[in-house]
Amino acid sequence: MYSYSEFDEAYVRERVAQFTHQVERRLDGSLTEDEFRPLRLMNGLYLQLHAYMLRVAIPYGTINPRQMRQLAYIADTWDKGYGHFTTRQNIQFNWPKLPDVPAMLSALADVGMHAIQTSGNCVRNVTADHFAGAAADEIEDPRPVAELLRQWSTDHPEFQFLPRKFKIAITGSPNDRAVTRAHDIGLRMVRNEAGEPGFEVMVGGGLGRTPMIAHTVRDFLPKADLLPYVEAVLSVYNVLGRRDNKYKARVKITVHETGKEEITRMIEERFAELRPLFGGNDQKLLAEIEEAFAPPAFKSAPTDAYDAFYKADPTFRAWADTNLAKHRNADYAIVTISIKAHGETPGDATSDQMREIAALAEEFGHNELRISHEQNVILPHVHKGDLPAVHARLVKAGLGTANVGLISDIIACPGMDYCALATARSIPIAQEIATTFRDLDLEHAIGPLKIKISGCINACGHHHVGHIGILGLDRAGVENYQITLGGDGTETASIGEKTGPGFAYDEIVPAVERLVRAYLGLRASAEETFLQTYRRLGIEPFKAALYEGEDSQDAA
Repeated sequence: MYSYSEFDEAYVRERVAQFTHQVERRLDGSLTEDEFRPLRLMNGLYLQLHAYMLRVAIPYGTINPRQMRQLAYIADTWDKGYGHFTTRQNIQFNWPKLPDVPAMLSALADVGMHAIQTSGNCVRNVTADHFAGAAADEIEDPRPVAELLRQWSTDHPEFQFLPRKFKIAITGSPNDRAVTRAHDIGLRMVRNEAGEPGFEVMVGGGLGRTPMIAHTVRDFLPKADLLPYVEAVLSVYNVLGRRDNKYKARVKITVHETGKEEITRMIEERFAELRPLFGGNDQKLLAEIEEAFAPPAFKSAPTDAYDAFYKADPTFRAWADTNLAKHRNADYAIVTISIKAHGETPGDATSDQMREIAALAEEFGHNELRISHEQNVILPHVHKGDLPAVHARLVKAGLGTANVGLISDIIACPGMDYCALATARSIPIAQEIATTFRDLDLEHAIGPLKIKISGCINACGHHHVGHIGILGLDRAGVENYQITLGGDGTETASIGEKTGPGFAYDEIVPAVERLVRAYLGLRASAEETFLQTYRRLGIEPFKAALYEGEDSQDAA
C-alpha cells in the first residue's frame, strides 16, 4: 500500500499546526463558532447532537495494522473506547473534546493518516471496491488510480469551494462492489474490444432527497486519460453547478437540468483542452504509485486444515459460506469480518477489537486491511490453511458473526442517537431487525438480502439502494418510517420504489417481517434472492403483504 512521501508528511504536519492555532483561537474567544465552522469542517470536525465528531479519512478503504492500532489508541485516549466505520470507508470518533482534537490529528499524522477533506464542498474521500487487489473477478487493482485521484484532489486550488460536496467511487471489476452508479463520478474498469483496460465513466449519481442513478458519459476511457477527464468533469460542474440553493447544487441536478447530451459535449470539449496540458506527468506519477501496490508474496502451503474444518464444524462452515469470497489465488480467501454482531451497533468496533484485527492482519493477512462501505472490515489475503485459526480468534473477539450479505448485515447511519440532522432513530431499528430474525432462525434460509436504514432524508445509510430501504422521518413530532423496495447498488443499479404510507417506530420491524415472509412464500426456488423475486413479480404482492389488514383496522 502507499506510504507517505516527505511531501505528504510535511503537508499534513503543517495542516495540524494550522488547525491547532485555529482551535486555540476558538477556545480563547478570538473566533466565533460561525467563523470557526468552515475551518473545523476543512479538518473533518463536525458538531453533532451531543458532542464534536472527528471523521478520519481512510483513502479507498486501505489501512495497515499500525494505523488500525493507532485508531484504537485514539479511541481509548480521547474518545470512549470505540470507533464507527462509515459508508465512505472512513472512521468517526463521536465524543472528542475540542481541546483534544489537535492531539488526535497529530497522532493520526504519526501513522500517515489525517482528516483532510472528509467534509466541506470539495472532493471527499475517494472510495473503492473493498476487495481491491484480491478479487478473482478483478481486471486490475484500482487503488493506484484512487491514490492518484487523492493526491490530485487534495487542496486542488480550483476545487476547494465547489457548489456542493463531491464523491468519487472506483472499482477494478465489472462486478460493482463500490456503488459507483450512486456517486457524483463512478468509475468501473472494463476492457475494450482489443482487451485493453479502461473505465466506464458515470456522472451524476447520488442519493439524498433526490436520488438518481448516474449517466454513462463514456463507455470506455483509456486509463491514461482518466485524470484529465475527471478534471474536465469537475471543471464543467464548478462552472454550471448552482450556488443559490444547496438542495439543487449537487452534480446530479446539474446533469439533470443541463441534459446528458449537452453535459457530455461540454465535458468532452473541456477534456480536449485539458488533455495536452498534463504532458504525461500524471502517468509518470501513476507508475511510481503502482510500485507501492505490488501484490504480497503469497505462500504455498497445504489447505487441508480448511477442508477438514469445513466438513466437520458446522459453525465454521456457516461462517465460511457467508464471510469468505473468492480470491485470485486459489489457495487464498478474502475474509469479511462482520462488524454487525446481532444486537450491536452496525459499524462500531471497540479498541480491543481493532487491536485484534490488526494482530490478525499481521499474523495471517500480509499486513493489509480494507474498510468496506458496508461498515465491515476485510482481511483481503488469508491462506485457506489459516482460516480455522482466524475464525477461532474472531469468535473470541466477538467478531465471528456469520452474516455477511444476510438480513442482519445492515447498513445504518448514526441517526438521532448522534446526528444533529437526523429526524428518527436508525441504530435501534437495525438492532431489533437483527435480533428478531436471529431469534426466528430464518436468517440463512432467507439468503442474500440487503437492508439499509437512514435516519433522515440525506440518506447516509444508502436506503435508496437497499433491497429493503428504510427512511426515518419526523411526522408532526413522531418518528415515521418509510419503506422502499427493489433498490440495488451493483452494476444493475436501481433506486428503490416507495411502498406507501410509513410505519410508526413500534410497527416497522413487524412490517419488515411481513415483507420477508411474503418473499419466502413468493420465491420460485430457495436459490431465488429477494431482489430477483421482486424484479420478477414487481411491487404489488409485497405491498399487499405489507399493508394486509390495514383497511379493516382503520374502519374499526
